[in-house]
Amino acid sequence: MGNDSKKYSTIHYKKYLGLDKILDAQNLRSAELDETPAHDEMLFIIVHQSYELWFKQIIHELNSVVDMFNKNDVDERNIGISISRLNRVVKILRLLIEHVPIIESMTPLDFLDFRNYLFPASGFQSFQFRKIENILGLPEDERMTYAGHHYAAFFAEEEKNELAEIAKRGTLFNAVEDWLERTPFLKFGKFKFLDHYKASVQRMVDKEARAIKASDYLSDKEKEMRLKMMGNTDTYFESILDKEVHKKMMEEGSQRLSYEATMAALMINLYNEEPLLQHPYRFLICLVDIDELLTTWRYRHAQMVLRMLGRKVGTGGSSGHGYLQATAMKHHIFTDLHNISTLLIPRSELPELPLEVRKELGFYYTSNNER
Repeated sequence: MGNDSKKYSTIHYKKYLGLDKILDAQNLRSAELDETPAHDEMLFIIVHQSYELWFKQIIHELNSVVDMFNKNDVDERNIGISISRLNRVVKILRLLIEHVPIIESMTPLDFLDFRNYLFPASGFQSFQFRKIENILGLPEDERMTYAGHHYAAFFAEEEKNELAEIAKRGTLFNAVEDWLERTPFLKFGKFKFLDHYKASVQRMVDKEARAIKASDYLSDKEKEMRLKMMGNTDTYFESILDKEVHKKMMEEGSQRLSYEATMAALMINLYNEEPLLQHPYRFLICLVDIDELLTTWRYRHAQMVLRMLGRKVGTGGSSGHGYLQATAMKHHIFTDLHNISTLLIPRSELPELPLEVRKELGFYYTSNNER
């Protein structure tokens, strides 16, 4: 009885949300150090505090997905739950992008009223954002240095250890790669997907080449250029048609996802309308969306800094806009999933799945409604 009364005891809205702490956390340095507080410093603080609260929620969602996928046998129901949680991350990232115009309601002169009080604080010092990058799987060797320093150089020893531990525990990229490698989609009896796919690619390439050569409105030079741009089975399809080429690309760093995982991702994309592949396809799309939205957020952040500061050096000592623009270009995580589009072929050229394979991938019934 005593435990039940404690369990269902009443609580006030303000106490439950910790509003005293939250609403008392906007301390204007311009008010502390100047007789005339800068009006827009309040906006600047609240927007960045909002970012950090949403970062906490993103970390909460991503960790739960990694935990579900870090098992040898991923429960099919967990894929649906993961899709819901990653879609939540997608919506949060879209919201964070919409925060940028709110900051831009502050003019460059408004920002200069209090910018000098911010040194050497910088958004680069956001520990939670670095955690998000690490949980997703941003490679250490692809990170931009910050004013010549390692990305974790400005954090306390405990925080550095926590960031390092994320990679040891396993990132979302690693968990997804392992899951893709375990999928049975490519091993259906005598059906050899790669052989059929290779023949379909060759037919597609030959068909496009004939159409270009037969064109009556392209010059010979334009035809030559288009044929070169189109490629053939020895160019951008090499990575999937030749396992050794894929291995070499991984060694060079131009490919991260393993050959087996790439093959599985390709088949999921090609046959995404099959019932059994719809959930895996939606899951992969969520990862692509997250990568794309992070890039969009970085780019909008860079443009906002350019608008506010021009080419000024950042408060933390970075090149400001130049650094942020470079991270938008370089800090991609699921590039290999984006590049699957390079390997897609039209539905009309798609290898037809044998009846037994279609049974495995969907709900198949005879005319007598027998399974």
